[in-house]
Amino acid sequence: MSSNANIKPSSAASLQEASALIRAGKLVAFPTETVYGLGADATSDEAVAKIFSAKGRPSFNPLIVHLPDIETAKKYVEFNEKSIKLASLFWPGALTMVLPRKKDCPISKLASAGLDTLAVRIPANKLALDLLTICERPLAAPSANPSGQISPTRAQHVADGLGDKVGLILDGDACKIGVESTVVGFSDNNVVLLRPGGVTREQLEAACPSVTSPSSDSKITSPGMLLSHYAPSCPVRLNATSKDDGEAFLGFGREFDAISTINLSVNGDLREATANLFSAFHLLDEQGYKSIAVAPIPEIGLGVAINDRLRRAAAPRN
Repeated sequence: MSSNANIKPSSAASLQEASALIRAGKLVAFPTETVYGLGADATSDEAVAKIFSAKGRPSFNPLIVHLPDIETAKKYVEFNEKSIKLASLFWPGALTMVLPRKKDCPISKLASAGLDTLAVRIPANKLALDLLTICERPLAAPSANPSGQISPTRAQHVADGLGDKVGLILDGDACKIGVESTVVGFSDNNVVLLRPGGVTREQLEAACPSVTSPSSDSKITSPGMLLSHYAPSCPVRLNATSKDDGEAFLGFGREFDAISTINLSVNGDLREATANLFSAFHLLDEQGYKSIAVAPIPEIGLGVAINDRLRRAAAPRN
């Protein structure tokens, strides 16, 4: 366990301290409704570079920039009709949109991984929005964990993974949703689902019927497109219906409760399972199992985001 000396509960004083650190080019971890983010001043190349260094993140993997409101977002990126509609429906919330950078956009090109687009969202978390308002900086903020490892849904997860690489960790309790935001782009007047997440494909299609998927050979144009990602330290076996010796079993539903080391949701509730997924991985990782078997998860609604994270966790490691 890492020291939790840099974890501070939410207060006016801790928000002021976090804001001062951001303005000084330091790293601050903060909660959102999805997972904890590792934040830095998105307008500073040096500050953004610290995110990549602290996480060990490949520089070709873009970052999400968190903003307090759509008026601020319009200063940095160009919106089209569909993105305005999605913003009106899902912001603040667990939707990230990849949009063209404005010509005079002051956001660091490092945050865009050199692309002419920028991934932006407005988080639906009061502590995150308070920080954005007080520090008066757009915050580049990927998940606050070493690159490729399990995303953090509690402040202690951040301390355990990144330790003193973070100047301050604002503690906002457990994240409500528990997996990262949905990421969409736009192509030929279609909405392109780049990463499933807290906003489901069904919700997107209800708003904009033409939702497509990226081609299998797509370049990395948004966060969350790396094949191996969100992974515990041991191998992960998917769609399991039994448990081997020395293996942890991550269950879903009453059917697997008897053999489950942890059950994501005894009642088969996908929302509950989503919120519990990364915390369960963290707990099992700490307990030293040789592998983790995971029960089948329905590929519907939030189950699409869960299965996306599971497949990446189970993918071959580099």
